[in-house]
Amino acid sequence: MGEAPPALSLPKGGGAAPVRSGGRSPKPASASRRSDLRRLLLGRSAVRKGAPVAATPRPSQSSAGAQAEANQARLEELRSRRRRSSRRRSPKAVPTAPANKTVYLRPRPADPPAPILVLPKKVSPLLYVMRLLILGVGIGVIAGTLLSVWDPATRSLAETPQESSPAQRRSLRWFGLGPKEATTAQAEESKEPAPPTLKLGAEIAPLKAEIQTIASQNTQLSPAVLVVDLDSDAHVDINAAAPLPAASTIKIPILVAFFQDVDAGKIRLDEQLTMRQELVASGSGEMQYQPPGTQFTALETATKMITVSDNTATNMLIERLGGMTSLNQRFQAWGLPATALRNPLPDLEGTNTTSPHDLVQVMALVNRGDIMSQRSRDRLLSIMHGTVNDSLLPQGLGEGATIAHKTGDIGSLLADAGLVDMPNGKRYLIAVMVKRPHNADAAYELIQQISKATYQALNKAPQPQPSTGGVPATQPATATQADATITARKAR
Repeated sequence: MGEAPPALSLPKGGGAAPVRSGGRSPKPASASRRSDLRRLLLGRSAVRKGAPVAATPRPSQSSAGAQAEANQARLEELRSRRRRSSRRRSPKAVPTAPANKTVYLRPRPADPPAPILVLPKKVSPLLYVMRLLILGVGIGVIAGTLLSVWDPATRSLAETPQESSPAQRRSLRWFGLGPKEATTAQAEESKEPAPPTLKLGAEIAPLKAEIQTIASQNTQLSPAVLVVDLDSDAHVDINAAAPLPAASTIKIPILVAFFQDVDAGKIRLDEQLTMRQELVASGSGEMQYQPPGTQFTALETATKMITVSDNTATNMLIERLGGMTSLNQRFQAWGLPATALRNPLPDLEGTNTTSPHDLVQVMALVNRGDIMSQRSRDRLLSIMHGTVNDSLLPQGLGEGATIAHKTGDIGSLLADAGLVDMPNGKRYLIAVMVKRPHNADAAYELIQQISKATYQALNKAPQPQPSTGGVPATQPATATQADATITARKAR
């Protein structure tokens, strides 16, 4: 073992410690105490590991100081070696800091990522061709539209609607040209063709004179009469165009409108109609005695309106068919100038009006099948055949004759209108309306006498050649009438 370095004595008076050959000053007493503590700890750790510890004599104070200086020198040498090795590894020297100062090193910022070069995808040439085609078509459409607007021929076409075709009218409406023509074309498409007006032939003078004679027997009554023979168009007209209170005869055109909507699919025969309180009407009819909320089928409601003249059923149908205004427009389109609904039923004041001409006109349209299908016409006539009140026109008919009719009765007027089928195959229309003093019963007798005189006059007359407007009977009442109808058709 080598000898320990000689101990250095400190000068008295607290001067500076002598410097060793290495040029470093000795550590203070606190450092030597730390070294002693380290040696003590190293010795204890060796004991824990089981290493034998040699008993050494307690060093003296001078030897202890020398040992501390040796250890300090050894520690300094190790530090200098470590610094030299770190300089070799790092190209740049890290500046040292005092031992009692903490140094925080700033981390080196990360390098930015390298830019990624995105190359465009290859597009098929076919896609370019399709895009060019679409662009060309769009430009062509725009150019064609502009040229059609600026073309003088197109402008003249818009100014002369009578020379334009339906296709041209649609194209003009599409591009906003010709507003007047577009409105006219739309009105033409929505407008239904007007039904033919009632065709009247020669007047039956003897029958007219006889009816006037009957009416003159009671000056308090003012009759208005129209009779038309459907085979010859011969007629009798006595004040037939005068507007009069309609009473329940207004229900005839309402029934016609109902079956028109059935044909158009706007209403079904089995549709349920609800009777509301505001639709309940007094007067004739039995539906008024049912509780509000009761439901009836549309066909049942229409049937009760005619057969028992139910006012509540009439009000229900008026509402279901679109109201009075809508029905009045349809009446005018049918050629019924005097027919108008102004109040719901029963209308005892007589504000709803019609005329014998209008009643015969609408029945003629039904007979010819101009405003409804044959099936609806048969149903309508069947309902009118079931009218319960037979105290007026039916009383003047002969045996075997049938009538599809509807009566009207308010205090100031009594009326009846219908279609009569005679046993000999003839068919005629008749409407009689009599203004009277309030509830005067004489009006009943007058209508019965006019009906009887008409039936006898047409039954005696030889059967004329039918006109183009006549339609043969489609629902004969008896076998005799059916045979006569077949014979007449063969003769035609």
